[in-house]
Amino acid sequence: MSGLLLEDRNAVIYGGGGAIGGAVARVFAREGARVFLAGRTPATLDAVAHDIAGAGGKAETAQVDVFDQQAVEEHADAVAATAGGIDVALNAVSVMHDQGTLLADLSLDEFMRPIDGFLRTLFITSKAVARHMGRERPGVVLTLSEPGARLAVGGILGHGVSAAGKEAFSRLLAAELAPRNIRVVGLRPHAVVDAPAAGSYTAELFAPMAAAGGQSVQQFLEDGLAQGTLLRRLPTLAEIAETAAFLASDRAGAMTGTVANLTAGALVD
Repeated sequence: MSGLLLEDRNAVIYGGGGAIGGAVARVFAREGARVFLAGRTPATLDAVAHDIAGAGGKAETAQVDVFDQQAVEEHADAVAATAGGIDVALNAVSVMHDQGTLLADLSLDEFMRPIDGFLRTLFITSKAVARHMGRERPGVVLTLSEPGARLAVGGILGHGVSAAGKEAFSRLLAAELAPRNIRVVGLRPHAVVDAPAAGSYTAELFAPMAAAGGQSVQQFLEDGLAQGTLLRRLPTLAEIAETAAFLASDRAGAMTGTVANLTAGALVD
């Protein structure tokens, strides 16, 4: 019996050229999955695919606008036709949003940007892949959330509501898809300590708050956010990717409708 967690699985990763999406894709491929990377930027997708191929894995890329429902559905249909089905899907799409602005100064557009952006792409991608999952072959839909889903702090209205919406979406979708042998599991990492170095928009997101405190973004993450966790550190891309591979595998076959807490103890369930 193979020791690979995802041997012969077909995995679609939306936002596969990003920091988290790319890290997950590399681990999925290492664990035996055939990985289909979708996103807006061919160069970043190709870079991840090149790494996977160099390590002996299988990866294919496609330029897909995840806000375009027809394009996403056509891509999912093509993947399923080529590979014989879709076993795992992860939406790792990022939407730039405001953090730090209080209600009095927050515009409606800034409030709605993450809510509409994150939830729209999650709906579109989930609907596209679910048609090709489950029944006699188990399917897994993975989602990404943030601590803002449960934090009670000021200045993250849009961010927090969008994160809570993603977690609610995952729970409700899990109930709907369970009869079809499809699991839905969320991952809730904190800010990721090595994401800025991997090309994430984390640096841009936290730059204003870091500057206000006279810190670099890395100092803000390590000396600020990290100190609010029980472990006094933030999660790494590797930790998130390894957890995603486990959750996508049969070893987590009894898990659905829940969220894996990867906040290093910023939140305690």
